[in-house]
Amino acid sequence: RRPMIEGGVWRDGAQIFKGCALNDVVVRSSTSSMIELRVSVGADHVANIRSDGVIVASPTGSTAYALSAGGPILHPGIGGWAMVPVASHTLSNRPIVLPDDQEVLLELVQGKEASANFDMHGLASMLLGDTVRMQRSQHKARFLHPRGWSYYATLRNKLHWHEGNT
Repeated sequence: RRPMIEGGVWRDGAQIFKGCALNDVVVRSSTSSMIELRVSVGADHVANIRSDGVIVASPTGSTAYALSAGGPILHPGIGGWAMVPVASHTLSNRPIVLPDDQEVLLELVQGKEASANFDMHGLASMLLGDTVRMQRSQHKARFLHPRGWSYYATLRNKLHWHEGNT
């Protein structure tokens, strides 16, 4: 069973969009302009991130868009999410693994034509001050694997970790 992310976009205290994702939630601009997001976990302010966007990926999604943006690979048994800035405008904004037992908030502080995407299926246009709220879903995806299947063997094959070995 794989954890999922659920949440939505909030504007002026009202939810204007609801979504669910197995892989990731992405906030970015549809133009090539930078956005700034205020990131909070629970009641704690984490940072303001100025970048082309931010990816919050589940362990399942950590090997997709988040990995290509420089994020870590999370084992499916890990209770956490990878938050990965996309083309950050400062080198100090680095990927970080966040706990998935607290709400994560991304508030749009600056930027134009921003949107929130839940597994690239749900799309919500965002205005300044809008907040994406995410939490671990009570729903889980069930993966079926053949006998003898290995998570690490899958990584070795897909990421070509076996190259050069005899």
